[in-house]
Amino acid sequence: MSNSASAQSATVAQQADHYTFQLSDKVTRQKVMFKNRYGITLMGDLYIPKNTKGKLPALAISGPFGAVKEQSSGLYAQNIAERGFITLALDPSYTGESGGEPRHVASPDINTEDFSAAVDYLGIQASVDRNKIGIIGICGFGGFALNAAAVDKRIKAVATTSMYDMSRVNANGYFDATTLEQRTQTLEQLSLQRWMDAENGTPALAPKGLPDKIEGNEPQFVKEYFDYYKTERGFHLRSINSNGSWTVTNVLSFMNMPILTYIKEISPRPVLLIAGENAHSRYFSEDAYKAACEPKELMIIPQAVHVDLYDRLDVIPFDKLTEFFTKNLK
Repeated sequence: MSNSASAQSATVAQQADHYTFQLSDKVTRQKVMFKNRYGITLMGDLYIPKNTKGKLPALAISGPFGAVKEQSSGLYAQNIAERGFITLALDPSYTGESGGEPRHVASPDINTEDFSAAVDYLGIQASVDRNKIGIIGICGFGGFALNAAAVDKRIKAVATTSMYDMSRVNANGYFDATTLEQRTQTLEQLSLQRWMDAENGTPALAPKGLPDKIEGNEPQFVKEYFDYYKTERGFHLRSINSNGSWTVTNVLSFMNMPILTYIKEISPRPVLLIAGENAHSRYFSEDAYKAACEPKELMIIPQAVHVDLYDRLDVIPFDKLTEFFTKNLK
C-alpha cells in the first residue's frame, strides 16, 4: 500500500471511530454486541456511571432515524449515565456497526424489535435491575420506542424527543398532505423498482437525503438537518444522514404498517413526549399525546427546533428526563 493510500485508510478509520461529543470523566463506555429476535447482531455502547454499587436502573436509547450511536443517542446515553443510570445507545439493524443485509434499510417491525433486544441485553446484566428498564427514542426512533413500549411490557416507562411517526410521514407525507393519487403513484413506482432490483441482484440506493451544500432556497428544516448531519457539529462517516442514503424501496413497509396503532396499550405505564416549539415535527408528538392514555405528559421546549433536541445541552431537558425515569422506574 502506498503512503498516500495508507494515510487515506488511516483517516477513514479515524473518522469511523469519531464521536460527536467528548467522553465524560464521570462514566465508562464499552462496546457491546447482542442479537435481536431475528438473529441480527446489534452493536451498542454501554455507559456506566463511575463509583456506583448495586443494581442500577437502565435505559436503552436509539435514534434519530438514519443516525448512529456516536451521534445523538450516545450523547443522551452519556448524560443520563452521569445521573446514575446504566444506558445503552445502539445502532439499529442494517445500519452503523450493527449487522443485517442488505445495508441501509429500515423496518417498522425490526426496528421496534431492536429496542426489545436491547431490553433483553440490559435485563441479563448483573449490574442492572431488570425491573427498572425504560427506553428513549429520538426522532424516527421515537415512534418505534412507543411501539416497543406498547408490545413489550418489561419496558416500565418511555420518553421521546423530536418524535417522528415514520409510518405516517411515509404513508401520508408531511402534515398528511399526500393525496390518494400521489400515494398510489408512489406505490406503483416502488413496486416496479422491485423488479429492477431483482434483475440487478441488489437494491438500488435513493439519492442522498441531504444536499452536499446548501443553496439557500431549501425548506428551513432541511437547512437545520444539514447544520447537524453535514457539518462538524454532527457528521459521522457511518451515519446514513451524513454520508449515504436509504434504499429506494425502503419506505414500502412503512406505508401500510402504522406503528402507533396500539399506543393506548402503553398505559398504565407512563409516556413523556418532548418536542420543540418551532419544530416542523411538533405535530407528531402532539397527536401521539392525544392518542395515548394516562399517565402521559407533553413537554414543549420554547423556541426550539427539531434538531436542537439532538445535541444542544442547554435545550435538551436532561433534568426532566432524569426526574421522569427516576420516578417511574420503580
